[in-house]
Amino acid sequence: MTACVLETAVDDDTAPARPAAPAPAEAPALTIAADGSYAARLLPDPDGGLFAERWTLDGPEPYAVRLPGVRPEEPGSEVLPLADGRVLIRRRLEGRHALALLYPAGPVTGEQPAGSVGRERLRLLPPAPDGVTAYALAPGERSTELWRVHGGPAGPERVTEIPGHCSGGAWLDRDGHLLALDRTVDGRTKTITVQLRHGGETSPLLRITEDSDDRLLLADPDSGLLLLRSNAPGHDRLGWGVLGSARPARFPGALLYGAGGPARPPGGTRADGASADGTGGDGGAGRAGSDGGAAAAAGTAPVPFAVQPGQTLVPEHCGVALRVDGPDGPRVGVWRPSEGRLRLLTAPRGWLAGTGLWTAEGELRLPYATADVPCGLGRMPLPATAPLLRPARVPRMAFRMISRRDLRAAAAKASDTLPGAGAPPGTSPGAPPAGAAGPPPGEPAPPTGGGGGGPGAGDRPTSLSSQPVGPSPSRTPSVPRPVPLREMPAACPGTSGRVHDRGPG
Repeated sequence: MTACVLETAVDDDTAPARPAAPAPAEAPALTIAADGSYAARLLPDPDGGLFAERWTLDGPEPYAVRLPGVRPEEPGSEVLPLADGRVLIRRRLEGRHALALLYPAGPVTGEQPAGSVGRERLRLLPPAPDGVTAYALAPGERSTELWRVHGGPAGPERVTEIPGHCSGGAWLDRDGHLLALDRTVDGRTKTITVQLRHGGETSPLLRITEDSDDRLLLADPDSGLLLLRSNAPGHDRLGWGVLGSARPARFPGALLYGAGGPARPPGGTRADGASADGTGGDGGAGRAGSDGGAAAAAGTAPVPFAVQPGQTLVPEHCGVALRVDGPDGPRVGVWRPSEGRLRLLTAPRGWLAGTGLWTAEGELRLPYATADVPCGLGRMPLPATAPLLRPARVPRMAFRMISRRDLRAAAAKASDTLPGAGAPPGTSPGAPPAGAAGPPPGEPAPPTGGGGGGPGAGDRPTSLSSQPVGPSPSRTPSVPRPVPLREMPAACPGTSGRVHDRGPG
C-alpha cells in the first residue's frame, strides 16, 4: 500500500532561492533495535581504533557490555543490534564487506561469521521491524542494490537493483515488507517504496512537485504519520503527511527553519505554513509557540528521531520527538500536529543526541553516557494528550444573558394570557369553572393544564406554577412548561444588545 502526495500547502511568498539539497543525515550515535530491547554503538578504543558496545534497555536498569574483537575495529564500520541480543557488525576489507555476529561469551567476545558482500560500498539500513532481518544498500555508479545481509535462508543475498542513487531508509509497516528509500535521479530526490514481498517492486511515495527534492525522515507504521523534508516551499522545510491519505503535505510554522537564517521575519511576523483545510497555519499546527519559535529563530533544523507508537488512525495526535540544536547544545523537542507548537525539554547531561525511544506507555527514553554513568537512560513521561479541538466561533447576537427578574416577568405575562389566569383561589389553573359539568362516567379527566373544551385546547401552553414540585394529596400536580419564545425579552434592560466575544466558553 503506497500513497503519493502530489501537492503542497504552504504560505511563504517571500521564500529565498532554493539552496542545494542537504546531505544525508549521518549515522546516529546509538542504534536502537526496533523493539527497543537492545542498542549498539562503536566507541574509541584507548589502544586505537574502535570497539563495539551493546546496551540492554528492556531491564529494570540499563547496562552496557563491551564487545571488543580480536583486533580494534576500523573507522567506517557499522553495528546493528538484533532482538536476540546479538550485534551485527559490518567491516570493510579489501574489495568486500565482511559481516559477523558479536555476542558476550563470558570474559571474551563471541563472534560468528555471517558472510560477506563483494561491493565497493555498503551501508546498513535501520533495524527491521521483526528484529532479526537486516538490510543494506550498495550504491553503484547508476543504480543501487538492496541486499538482505542477515535473516535470509543462505547468507547475504541481493534483493533488487534500483536505478539511481538511494539513501535514507524507513519502514512503513510492522511486518518489514514495505521499505521507503530516497532515490536521486537526474539531480532530483524523491521517496519511493520497495515491496520486499514482490521481488523488490518499487512505486513512488513522495512527489510534492516535479522539481522539488522530497525526503522521508521518519515514519510511524501505527498511525501512518510521515515526517518529511522538502524544498517545495522554496527552501528546505520540515513537514508532515499521512500514509494513504489524499490530503497534501503540510509544513507547520512550529517546525519552520530557514536555510541558515531566522525562522521569524523581522517585526515578529509569523511565517506559518498554510494548510489545505483552510484553518490557517497547518490546520491547527502552524502556530509556533514561544519556545518553539525561539528554537527555530537560531536557524537550526529539527531532526525527528522517535514517534509515539500505538496511535492507530489518529496521526494528528501522534507525538514526535526531535533533536533541536541551539546555542546551549542539543535539546529535545516534542511536537504533535494537533497542538501547533514545539515544546522544548532539557535533555539529560551526556545525551547521545538524536537517539531515543518512545514507549507504548507514553514514556520517552533518552540514552546518555557520562564519566560517572557510562550507560544511562533518561525517562520523560509524555502520555498521549486529548485532542485539542478548536471550538467554532459563536455568531454575534446568538446568546444574551437574561436575569431572573426578566424571566419571572415573562412568565407572569404569559400566565395572564392563559386560561385559568383569573380563576378564583382554590382552583387549579386549567380546571373547569365552578358549576361546569365533569367528565362523563368512565372517562378520564383531561390532563392538567389542558382545556377540556374547544379544539386545540390541549396544545395551549400553561402558566408556570409557583407551588413546589411534588405530589399533592388534594389535587393533581401541574407540570411546568417552557415560556413561549415570543414572550422572551429580546435583551436585558439597560443593555445595547451588543454581545462581547469572550472567546471559547
